[in-house]
Amino acid sequence: MLFYKVARAVTLLVSKMLYKVRFEGLENVPNDRGFILCSNHISTFDPILIAVKLKPQCFFMAKEELFENKLLGPIIRGLGAFPVSRGKGDTAAIEKAVDYVKNGKVVAIFPEGHRSPDGKLQKLKSGAVVIAAETGMGLQPCVIKKGERHGLRTPVVIRYGSFITHEQLGLTGKVPSQIRAANRLLTNSMETMLEDIHV
Repeated sequence: MLFYKVARAVTLLVSKMLYKVRFEGLENVPNDRGFILCSNHISTFDPILIAVKLKPQCFFMAKEELFENKLLGPIIRGLGAFPVSRGKGDTAAIEKAVDYVKNGKVVAIFPEGHRSPDGKLQKLKSGAVVIAAETGMGLQPCVIKKGERHGLRTPVVIRYGSFITHEQLGLTGKVPSQIRAANRLLTNSMETMLEDIHV
């Protein structure tokens, strides 16, 4: 998509102007299959920062309020985002995400459901794991950590952790106990990554 390629180039330029970004673990990200990219959420620029260096296009599950903006709505739709009604058990959004992943695409989710006010990882919702259960695909954990601003740019580290395969998630279906266990595995992975990063 021409629009996506142009927007990606522009956002990469903007991100370099605002942040001093260090990417770690890009070699862990698959390029040959569909999966769910899961990241913590600390700022408005997070979608740009976690997606801009990845080869496959990321299709973001984004809160429906963003699509009501007459200027922003068409832009994020053009970039592949699709709306989700938070806190309402939006089955249509889950079904769309499942369809994307089954067709080899990357669906990006902020499983905390909202931005963290203090940068610490909040309790993860189970949507990402449910999509993994329905598609038979894995999860790619990712974390963002910012440092103190020095001069014009803020230092940021984007780290992609070891890919969590469907087998490692231990999912044989949408079994509640398995969903909870897989969600704990994802949580532990992201917490450990955040603790290990030095910005």
